[in-house]
Amino acid sequence: MKIYVAGIGPGSPEDITPAVLEAVRDSDVIVGYKYYFQFITPYLKPGTECIDTGMKKERDRAEEAFRLAESGKTVCVISSGDAGIYGMTPLIYEMKKERGTEGKASGTVAGKPEADASGTVNGKSIEIVPLPGISAFQKAASLLGAPMGHDFCVISMSDLMTPWRVIEKRIKAAARGDFVTAVYNPKSKGRYWQLHRLKEIFMQERKADTTVGYVRQAGRADQEVKITTLAEFDPEDVDMFTIVIIGNSQSYQWNGKFITPRGYYRQQADEGKNVGQSIMIKSFQTIRKELKNPDVEIWKLWPMLHAIHTTADFDMENLLWMDEKATETLYNKVASGQIKTIVTDVSMVASGIRKGALERLGIEVHSYISDPRGAEMAKAHNITRAQAGIRLALEDYPEGKGVLFAFGNAPTALLELCELIRKGKCKPEGIVGAPVGFVHVEESKHAAKPFTDIPKILIEGRKGGSNLAATLVNSILTFDDAVGLRPGRDV
Repeated sequence: MKIYVAGIGPGSPEDITPAVLEAVRDSDVIVGYKYYFQFITPYLKPGTECIDTGMKKERDRAEEAFRLAESGKTVCVISSGDAGIYGMTPLIYEMKKERGTEGKASGTVAGKPEADASGTVNGKSIEIVPLPGISAFQKAASLLGAPMGHDFCVISMSDLMTPWRVIEKRIKAAARGDFVTAVYNPKSKGRYWQLHRLKEIFMQERKADTTVGYVRQAGRADQEVKITTLAEFDPEDVDMFTIVIIGNSQSYQWNGKFITPRGYYRQQADEGKNVGQSIMIKSFQTIRKELKNPDVEIWKLWPMLHAIHTTADFDMENLLWMDEKATETLYNKVASGQIKTIVTDVSMVASGIRKGALERLGIEVHSYISDPRGAEMAKAHNITRAQAGIRLALEDYPEGKGVLFAFGNAPTALLELCELIRKGKCKPEGIVGAPVGFVHVEESKHAAKPFTDIPKILIEGRKGGSNLAATLVNSILTFDDAVGLRPGRDV
C-alpha cells in the first residue's frame, strides 16, 4: 500500500518533474483539489479515479488518501508547487503518526481497517513517498531573473492556521535580518490589509529603492511579471495567485531583471584592494542596516556612518547635529580651495585626519597645543593652552579665513572661538565640534549653534573625542565618495 505525495509545480507541463509523472501513471487514485486535475489528466492511466475533496479540505484529503490506501489502492495526493512547502506532505506524515500511535490493536473500526502502532493495516505497511516539485516562488524567481541568490525566507500571509501576531513577528525578523523574502498567499477577499502592513514593516527596515518583484499565475496562461521598488510597490496590484519577492540590501535591477548577487564576482573584483577598505565598506553596510532611519539625506548619513564606525555607538544617530547640508557645503569649500587649512585643538585630532586625503586636496593641518608661544600666552592671560592655541591660529590666519576648526578635546577652545566670532573678530569657514568631558562641554556646543552663517557639524551632549572629531573631518574630505557609500579614499 502506497501514498505518493507529489508536488506538480506551479502549473505549466514543463515544470512537472519526471518522478511526479511516473507516480501519477502508477496510481489508481488521484486525490486533490479539482482545479489541479487539469495539469495531470494527460498522464493518467486508463481507469484512474480523481477524487476532489474541495478547497480548504486538506484534512479530509489526507483521510481519504489513507482510506483508499488501506483498501489496497495506490494513491497519489497532489499539491501545486512543492507538496512539502505549504502542501500536503506534512499533513500526511502527521496523520500517519496519529493513526499509527493510537496504541490500538490492528483490526477494524466501524468496518474499516485500522493502522496498528507500527503504521500498518492488517500487517501491511502504508508507504509514504514524498516527491518534490518546483515551488511557486522558484518559478516566480526564474521569471524575475535571479532574486534568490543569497539567504532567503518564505512567509505565508494566510492566518487560517497561524495567528497574525506570529506572522508579523516573522515579517519583522525577515526585514531586520536582510533576508530576500518570498511572500505566499499575500491577499484574499478577507485579507486586504495584511500586505499593506508587511510593506510598512519593510519600509522601516529597508531602503525605499529596495527591489521588489511579483508574479501572478506563474507558469500559467495569464502569467504577469512585474519589477518595481519597495516604495512604489502597490499591494492593491496583488491577488491570491501572486507571489511577491522582496530583495535584500544588495539586490538590484539590471536590464529588466531582478538580481541578488551571491558575492563571488564582487569578491573577485575586490581582490588586490586595501583589506582595511573592504572591512570598512562592510562595516558601513552593516551600520546602515541597523540605523533607526537609514534613509536620511546623504549629507547627514555620511558623517553619521563615520561617527558610528569610529565609536561603535549608535547613539550618534541621535547626537549628530548639523546645519542644513553642512557636509556638502564644507566639501565644496574644500574642493574649490576656499578651505586651505584645518586647525585642531589637540594633536590627536590632527593625527586622525587622513593624510592621503589631505595631500590629494592640498590641505594643511595645524595644532597649536604644543606651541611654546601658547604656553607663555596661557600663563600670562590665565587661560588654557587650548584657548591660547585658538588665539595663535587667528594671528597666523586672520579672521579665520580659509580655516576649518576641529575640536575633539577642549571645550574651552571651542568657547574661545565662539566668543571671538560673537565679537566679530573672526569668521571661520566651518566648525567641527566634538569636545568630550563633563565641564563646559555641552555649553560649548550650544554656544556654536547660533552662528547660522558658519556651517557646523557637532556632537551634542557630553560625548565626543579626538577620534570622533577626526572622523567627522574625514567625512567632509571624502564627501565625493558618499554617493556610492564608499568609505572614502586615502588618495
